[in-house]
Amino acid sequence: MALTARDYSLTGEEAQRAVANGLAGAKWYASAIPRKRMKELMARNDGPALRDTALWLELTALVGALGIYTWGTWAAVPVFIVYGVLYGSASDSRWHECGHGTPFKTRWYNDVVYQIASFMVLKEPTVWRWSHSRHHTDTIIVGRDREIIAYRPPNFLEMFLDLFNISGGFQELRSIVRHAFGRLSEEEKGFIPEMEHAKVFVTARIYLSIFAAVIALSVVSASWLPLMLIGLPSFYGAWLKYLFGVTQHAGLAEDVLDHRLNSRTIMMNPVFRFLYWNMNYHVEHHMFPMVPYHALPKLHEEMKHELPHVYPSTYAAYREIIPALLKQRKDPTYFIQRELPSTAAPMAAE
Repeated sequence: MALTARDYSLTGEEAQRAVANGLAGAKWYASAIPRKRMKELMARNDGPALRDTALWLELTALVGALGIYTWGTWAAVPVFIVYGVLYGSASDSRWHECGHGTPFKTRWYNDVVYQIASFMVLKEPTVWRWSHSRHHTDTIIVGRDREIIAYRPPNFLEMFLDLFNISGGFQELRSIVRHAFGRLSEEEKGFIPEMEHAKVFVTARIYLSIFAAVIALSVVSASWLPLMLIGLPSFYGAWLKYLFGVTQHAGLAEDVLDHRLNSRTIMMNPVFRFLYWNMNYHVEHHMFPMVPYHALPKLHEEMKHELPHVYPSTYAAYREIIPALLKQRKDPTYFIQRELPSTAAPMAAE
């Protein structure tokens, strides 16, 4: 059959169709959780996030120091693999959660970690704050959500390159340069309020200044080491971030107003959960995005009777995802149909 690719841009016919069909800014299904219990789950608490953030930053600094010590030897290879994951993958979940403003009770703690983590994953903080707001408002709605990872049909070469942030990372760098010169794309103008444009331009110039300083230091020292510590980890350390990201929605339904049908909850080991900040509870997060990451396991217990099959591991999720993507390569209309348990409320109307 002929491959028919959908238009995933935010300015094309699919965007107009989503609005016309009532899918833009629509009402989503939400599990019925008692108000008192939800208030308890949404309570902010500095303690868990301070502990986890301190551990993450300390580990990153310690492994980075070990990388400096072992530089020029084969021992540096495994050290920088670990450093890359801490820098280029673990920072993604910190960017994400602090963008919601939920990990810390103290607001400026969220803001500081958000700015640091955004730089580490090459995500301009103002751009991505508004982009991610759209992602939650219109999750996997084609023409509205710019954070869809796996298009139909999927581009396997691009997906492979993004294991190391090659495609997406260089797109981000081009955007940073464009923003440094005071220009936004038409898509960006559609979701970033005009009053925020100046912030985008200033941040882009700061990013370019940091990159220029690190490159200059590498040239002066005649060593790749400065770039291995700042800049390049956003690429060589991005593979785990991408593997986690694909599990969130890939292969599932598009254009539905029920997160149980377009998102996955996966049971992960404690190390993955620390690196991912509990985003494996992804249905729960999308349904109730104001619940802090440290309360998501408790939220899961409150609503697990409503969830489709919960994947017992990341491996189990990929056993479903990979065949689905292969089928979508031949048939872009194919998607995994999630079955709700008998204890669940009916699915939201499409």
